[in-house]
This record gives sequence, C-alpha cells and structure tokens, in this order.
Amino acid sequence: MQVTETLSEGLKREFKVVVEAADLAARLDAKLDEIKGQVQLKGFRPGKVPVSHLKKTYGKSVMTDVIQETVGETSQKAIEERELKPALQPNIELEGEVEPVVEGKADLTYKLTFEIMPDFDLPDFSAISLTRPVVEVSDEEVDEAISRMAEQQQNFDAKDEGAKAEDGDRLTIDFVGKIGDEAFEGGTAEGVTLVIGSGQFIPGFEEQLIGAKAGDDVTVNVTFPEEYGAEHLAGQDAVFDVRVQEVAGPAETKVDDDFAKQMGLDSLDALKDALKERIGQDYGNVSRNRVKRSLLDALDDLTDFELPPTMLEQELQQIIQQAQSEKAHSAEDYDAEQDHDHDHSDVEITDEEKEEFQTIAARRVRLGLLLSEVGTKNEITVTQDEVNRAIAEQARNFPGQEQQVFQFYTQNPQAQAQIRAPLFEDKVVDYILELAKVSDETVSREDLLADPDAPAEEAAAEEKPKKKTAAKKKTATKKTAAKKKTAAKKKDD
Repeated sequence: MQVTETLSEGLKREFKVVVEAADLAARLDAKLDEIKGQVQLKGFRPGKVPVSHLKKTYGKSVMTDVIQETVGETSQKAIEERELKPALQPNIELEGEVEPVVEGKADLTYKLTFEIMPDFDLPDFSAISLTRPVVEVSDEEVDEAISRMAEQQQNFDAKDEGAKAEDGDRLTIDFVGKIGDEAFEGGTAEGVTLVIGSGQFIPGFEEQLIGAKAGDDVTVNVTFPEEYGAEHLAGQDAVFDVRVQEVAGPAETKVDDDFAKQMGLDSLDALKDALKERIGQDYGNVSRNRVKRSLLDALDDLTDFELPPTMLEQELQQIIQQAQSEKAHSAEDYDAEQDHDHDHSDVEITDEEKEEFQTIAARRVRLGLLLSEVGTKNEITVTQDEVNRAIAEQARNFPGQEQQVFQFYTQNPQAQAQIRAPLFEDKVVDYILELAKVSDETVSREDLLADPDAPAEEAAAEEKPKKKTAAKKKTATKKTAAKKKTAAKKKDD
C-alpha cells in the first residue's frame, strides 16, 4: 500500500492510496481458500475444489468483496498510522475504471478525504466564576399550590328544587342532537355531566343552559365549527333536545387531612411537605439550567479554535431547516393536512437570519467539541444503567405503552445515542462546575423564572413571567441571538 498526502489545508486532509494488483490477488486467493470448504460444485468433493477453478467461477464477485474490505482496512490503517482523528466519516472515491481492478489487471487507487478534529487547549476551569440563582420555597407558594389542587378537585352539591342553573354550576343532562329532523351519529347521550363555562361542549351550547332547572327540557341551537374533527358535522347547524336531570352548585372543598388522603398522603402536613419538596425540585432544575447556560457562555468566551467545515455546515443546515419548518407552521395559510413530506426548503431565510444562524452553529459545534474533549480526557462515561433509567423516564410519558418504548430504544442504536448524548453532556458540565467557582445568590421567584433573553424593561413589565424550562433554554445561542429565532432554541441544554 502506498499513501501519498495530496492536501493539508487547515483541518482538511486528502490522501491518494494505491493498493497493488498483486496484493489484491493475494487477498483474493486467501479469500477463495477460506470459502472453498463451503462451496459445493458438481464433480468435486466438499473442500476439494481447486482455488483456480473457484477463481474462474466466483473470482469477480469475490474480488468485489475483497476490494470493499481492502478499502476499509487500508483507509483505516492510513489514518491510524498518522495518528489523525477524523471529525466525520471519511469520504472515499475510487479513481479510474473499476473493471480492470476486478479482473486483477490494475492497481486499486482511491482518494481518501476527511476533516480532522481541531487541536486546542482546555481553559482553566478554576478561573471561571459563576452565580447560581436560588429561590427559597415560601409557605404562601405551598398554600397556593394546595388551593389549585382543591380547585381541580371541585365538589358539587345538588341545588334546591326549582333552582336555576348559573355559570359554574354542574348539570347532569340527557340530549339528542339533530341536523334537520334526523339525529346524527354520536349526538345522543344520557347522564352526561357538564360544568357551565368549562368549554367542554361546542361554542354556544353551555350558555343556553343558564337559567334551566332540574326537569326542564331545553332546545339548544348551535353551529359546529368549520374545523370540527368530524367532517360530516363541520360547519353544520344543529339542534339539541336537552333534558336537565340535575343542577348542582360548587361546594367548598375543605383542605384538611381527609383532602390530603384523597391526594395519597397521610396528612395535610405531609401534603405540604411533599409539595414544598416538589416545588423546590422544579426551582432547582431551573437554577441548574441557568448556571449551566452561564457556564457555556463563559466557555464560549474562553475558547476559539478552527472548526471542521463540514460539521459546521451540517449544523447550520439543521438550524435552517428547523427555522423553515417553524415559519411554515406559523404561516396563516399553513395546511397541516397537506404537510405530508415536511419539506419546507422553499421557505425564505433572510441573509440576516442566515448570518445569525452561522454564529449559533459555530457556537454549538465549538462547545460540543470542547465538552467532548473534556469528557474524553477525564474518562467521563455514561453507564448502561444510566441510559436505562433515562429510557424508563421516557417510557413513563406513555402510559400503557412502556414496553413498546423500551423496545424502540433497545432495538434502535441511534435513538439510544440520543438518550446518551445529553446524559454525557450533563456529567461533563457537572464535572466543570465542580472545578469552577460557583456562588449561590438568593433571588425572587419572578427573577428565576423570567426569560434571561428578554430586555430588562420588557421583563419588568411582565406581571406573570413565564417559566422557561431547561429544554427551552438553548445554550447554543448567544444571549442576543437566542431570543430571536425559535429555530436556534433547540437541543443544546
């Protein structure tokens, strides 16, 4: 094998590899000798077929396999001998006609092209100073959470005979729905409970029951929405003949030990403790992701090295595709039923957006390579048990389908890799945080949950800041860029 370097420019490498025909012939003979015991040909005893006869019969097909194996082995050897680390799968391109090579009349020549991983020094993590925002869970927050639970467990007491239904009352009704003079499929039911104002039924239905009493017959006229799920009813005018069986008003839910037992706890104090712990965990998750984001911002500022162009371009295209998809979905004329192939490549991306996406892509690739190097140098690994626990967590989101979820991940290495990657990243981040100087700062709940990308005056104007979870905070973006494009807010945290 002869290897000649033909290109060394930045991170790009290109080699010309030549494997002599004689070497291929020797490999072919060895392969034929290996398989001759498995070949059965008329006129020959098993294992006694001469290699020369096998070469005439199977030479070309076996040589094709030999060439593939030879390319794999020699390309790997060429890379390893030079102690190079490809950033992505190398590209191999055969040169010249293949037929003479298969016939053993010509050398095998191919071009090996790839980009190598950049060489860079890790920053001094102990010099990084970070502030971790923390929030103390107040008794008022716990009481608010219990109040919300009580509202969700709303009880109702039957009203006195002759009492009229009001907004918020629960009615038990029978009804028959008709279009024209004929009842339609699925429009008849008995003993249905309906809370007026809950929006359970189609628009206009519930309001017409206000003022009804137990025993009343009420005619309700409605129009099904144009986008109604049942096509035969969409946009149709309908009449419901409703019989009111019972009118019940909201009853105060007493928050006590019995209420706590309905929630699965032994006492009200135990319920409060459990809620306080859960709220604290939620705040802790937000806090961790805020300090993680700050850490990645700091690492991005401290590092600057050349990035593999192909890796960078692939990341950029993913961001662009995500942005195009989100633009298409947010368009007023978007038709989900026509969106079969999810191809939105015709959606326009402005030059300004593309420039911003390039900055985001570079940050993602740079931080990804940096964290990978930290993990490799410090032998940080993710165990199979950790992966299995993460899969189990995913499975809990699909009640009744847990077994199918487990099978999907265990039989799909790529899907399992998607589980493993964020686990690895979090372990590396935790390792760096142990070395960095991290100080806790007590902040308000509003400050913790406020969008860190929102301008200060905008955040101050929000009376109820929206909670941003870790999945939504995209550490791969610059602070000024993250707020602009939803496409940029993907996968880094």
